[in-house]
Amino acid sequence: MKAEKPKINVLVLDDDPVYRNLLRSVLNEKLNVFAVEAPSIAFKILKNEKIDILISDFKLPEMNGLKVLEIVKEEYPGIAVIMISSVGDMDTVIVALRNGAADFLRKPFTIPEIWVAIERTCKFSELNSNLNQYKKKNLLLNDVVNNELGNSIIGKSSAVKVIKQQIQMVANTPDTSVLITGESGTGKELVARAIHNLSKRKDELFCAVNMSAVPESLFESEFFGHKKGSFTGALVDKAGWFETANEGTLFFDEIGEMSMALQVKLLRVLEDRRFTRVGTQNEQKFDVRIIAATNKTNEDMSSGKSLRLDLYHRLSTFIIELPPLRNRQEDIPELVDYFFHSLSKKLGKHLKDIHPDVYGLLKTYPFPGNIRELKNIMERALIICESDQITPLNFISISSSSGKIEDTSSFTTYDLVELEKQTILKALKKVNFNKAEAARLLNIEWNALYRRIQKHNIELPSNFK
Repeated sequence: MKAEKPKINVLVLDDDPVYRNLLRSVLNEKLNVFAVEAPSIAFKILKNEKIDILISDFKLPEMNGLKVLEIVKEEYPGIAVIMISSVGDMDTVIVALRNGAADFLRKPFTIPEIWVAIERTCKFSELNSNLNQYKKKNLLLNDVVNNELGNSIIGKSSAVKVIKQQIQMVANTPDTSVLITGESGTGKELVARAIHNLSKRKDELFCAVNMSAVPESLFESEFFGHKKGSFTGALVDKAGWFETANEGTLFFDEIGEMSMALQVKLLRVLEDRRFTRVGTQNEQKFDVRIIAATNKTNEDMSSGKSLRLDLYHRLSTFIIELPPLRNRQEDIPELVDYFFHSLSKKLGKHLKDIHPDVYGLLKTYPFPGNIRELKNIMERALIICESDQITPLNFISISSSSGKIEDTSSFTTYDLVELEKQTILKALKKVNFNKAEAARLLNIEWNALYRRIQKHNIELPSNFK
C-alpha cells in the first residue's frame, strides 16, 4: 500500500487578522497552517517547526516583509516564500523576486489565486530540490571519475612541473579556450579535468565529447539540441552539449578529426556564443569554457590541413603540449607505484611490493601507447602475478629493444618471453626436473608452472614427463 505524502507546512505572517484568518481557514483544508501576526513570533516557529512555505505580508510591525524575506533566505534557504501586499507597484515585485521570493500576490486576491500560487511554489521547490540533488550527484560522479582517472598529474620531472604550472595559470581565468596536444595516451583528458576542477566552474558539469564519433547528420542535434517532432526520431525534447554544459566545461576530444563542414558550424557558434535548438527559432546564450585536444602536433594543427585556421586560433588561446612518456622516463617509477597501489585495490590483489628490477625493465621500454599503455601493462602484470611480489617475469608482453642477453643474472635488457622460458629451464635443471620443487623455487603454484611449460613447449626428459 502506497504511503501518503506528508502534508505541507505553511506559515502565514500577516498583521491583518482578516487575511490571516482567511488564509488559515482556506489552507487548513489540505495543509498544516501556522498563522501569526508578527515577525518575532514567526521566527520562533521557524526555529521549532519544519516549514515548507512562508506567506508573508509586505507591511508588518517590527520590520517589513523584504527584511523578513532576507533573513529567511539566509537562515532557512530551503523555505519557499510567497510575498503578499496591497502595494503592488512593479518595483516592489521586482525587489521581492530578486531577493528570492518564489511568487508575489497583490491584495485583494481570490481563493483560486492563492491555491495557484501554492501549487506554483510547490513545483518551484520540487524543481529546486531536484536541482540540488542533481548537483550533489554530479559532485559525487566527478569524485568517482577523478578517482578512476586519477585526480592529479603524477610525476616530478621538469616537463610535469611546467604542465602543472600551466594548468594552474589557465584555471584561474574565467573562460580562456585551451588546446591540449600530445600523443594518444599522454593524459589529455586528465589535464582538461584538472583545469576544470581547479577553476570556478568546478561545481558544474565537465562534458567530454569525442569529435571523431559525432555523425555529420546529427551534429546540430547533438550540440544544439532539438524540439520534439522536429525530425523523424525526435520523440522528446533534447538538450544539446552547449546547453547541458552551460556554466561548466566542454571538452572536445580529437578535434582534428572533424570534417571541414562541421568545423564551420562549430566556429560560428563559438564566435557568437549562441545556438538555436533544431525545430525552434529562439537563440539561446551559453557560458562554457572550451577545452580541445588532439594527438596531432601543433605544427600540423596550425597548417590548416586538418583544422581550419580560424577555428584553430579560436581554440588555441592557451596551448598545453604533453610530452610522450619516453621523454619523461624519470616519472616512470612514480607512475608504476601509483598504478601498483590503485590497480591492486581495484583487482582485490594483496601483493607485498614490486621487485626493484621492474623499474629498470620498464625504463627500457619505449611505451608507444604512453601512460595508458603503462596502466594496461601494470594491470595485466597484476592479474597474472601468482606470488606476493611483482617481478619482471610478470611483464611477458614487453620485449626489450636491445634483444637477448646471455647473462641471466640481470633483467635489464631481456626478451622476457625467452627469459621466462630460460628461467623455468634453469629451475627445472637445478632440482633435477622435480616440478613441485621447481614451482617452489620459482615462487609460483605447480599448475602455473605446468601451464608455462606447455606455453613454451619445454621438452622434459622422457622419465620426468
